Amino acid sequence: MSSDNCKRFIEAGDIEVEELPWGPHEWLSRPGLTAAEQLLLVRVRMPPGQAHGFHRHPQMEEIIYVESGEAEQWVDRESRILAPGESAHIPADVVHGTWNAGEQTLVFLAILGPATCDGPMLIDVSQDDPWVSMRD
Repeated sequence: MSSDNCKRFIEAGDIEVEELPWGPHEWLSRPGLTAAEQLLLVRVRMPPGQAHGFHRHPQMEEIIYVESGEAEQWVDRESRILAPGESAHIPADVVHGTWNAGEQTLVFLAILGPATCDGPMLIDVSQDDPWVSMRD
């Protein structure tokens, strides 16, 4: 979809769903869906027991906003339990991870920017020291 065909208003039928190991991602804004150049917006529905382990976005900062459920949110070596209405800011290139800390599906929004970058958008470090043993 060219930027000329991108939408300004996203209706329920426009949402692009991507199935990932830690839960479905409902894309509300990304290149090809909207013409936003500085922002990505995705709603994640993370089932109990799932996590998006330690990773970093070299050129993107992120805000996690919890809609429902409980998130064990790590930003670098610090963690907090986030309840509905709470959020966390992750600066660019800072390692972070999100675990479902409850017994119900965790629903959160992830807002990232910019919408595109030159290198990889995400680097998984969950098997690297010290992150591999951080939650033991």
